[in-house]
Amino acid sequence: MGENSKNLFTIALIYDFDGTLAAGNMQEYNFIPAVGKSNMEFWSESNRLAEEQDADQILTYMALMLREAQAKGISLRREAFQESGRNIPFYPGVEQWFDRINSYGAERGVRILHYINSSGLKEIIEGTSIADRFNKIYACSFLYNVDGIAYWPAVAVNYTNKTQFIFKINKGVESVYDTKQVNKYMEERSRPVPFSRMIYVGDGTTDIPCMRLVKNFGGHSVAVYNPKDKQKRKEMNTLIRDNRVNHVCPADYTDGSEIDSVVKAIIDKCVADYKVEQLEIAK
Repeated sequence: MGENSKNLFTIALIYDFDGTLAAGNMQEYNFIPAVGKSNMEFWSESNRLAEEQDADQILTYMALMLREAQAKGISLRREAFQESGRNIPFYPGVEQWFDRINSYGAERGVRILHYINSSGLKEIIEGTSIADRFNKIYACSFLYNVDGIAYWPAVAVNYTNKTQFIFKINKGVESVYDTKQVNKYMEERSRPVPFSRMIYVGDGTTDIPCMRLVKNFGGHSVAVYNPKDKQKRKEMNTLIRDNRVNHVCPADYTDGSEIDSVVKAIIDKCVADYKVEQLEIAK
């Protein structure tokens, strides 16, 4: 197989979850109906609480989840949250996407790693059918007491602190707790995943800081939208004009789709760039 017999390098595909891999918010499929509220009621109450208390919206939605579950006698065990993720429906092709892209990379001697970077709940994502496809899931999570009951936020991921996980992936520091290694100086050439070999996939304003960061450092950012919303593309194209993303695609991950072609082309570009770099080094 020649150069494909070993990995030349690693490419990281980093995804938001809500609106990127699945439509809507993950709490809306099981948790919110279980506490007897409509989606509008739950999110309006969460946003009102954040405004009244001048609080972070991520922390208020997590607090509201705890409060509503306790009031309705719904389990707050990790397993119960995971159960909420079992039947989340994904956009077309998502469940087949990972094997296909991994194979495409492997044929070219590239290792593909997949990451979640989400303001949703890690425990719910852990219950989905695709949870084992990710090298690491960065998302909100709860602290649990000795009886395994959630009682306090452990990690709250908002639109700006999402960017910290890009640097962790860049330096190969996967622990959320570890702040020493991620801030330690490391030459760019020594980093496990250079920014130029990152592909960030997100759907909206909460992803803009990450998409802009990856793009500005030489990586590739892809904004996606619900394929059923034909008018959304025109709105999302402003992200390209504002120099925030490289591409806008429907969230259709089937073989031969637009995002399928874009990601494969980026992989090919990374391989070509690597070969040019090797030629320059040889001189």
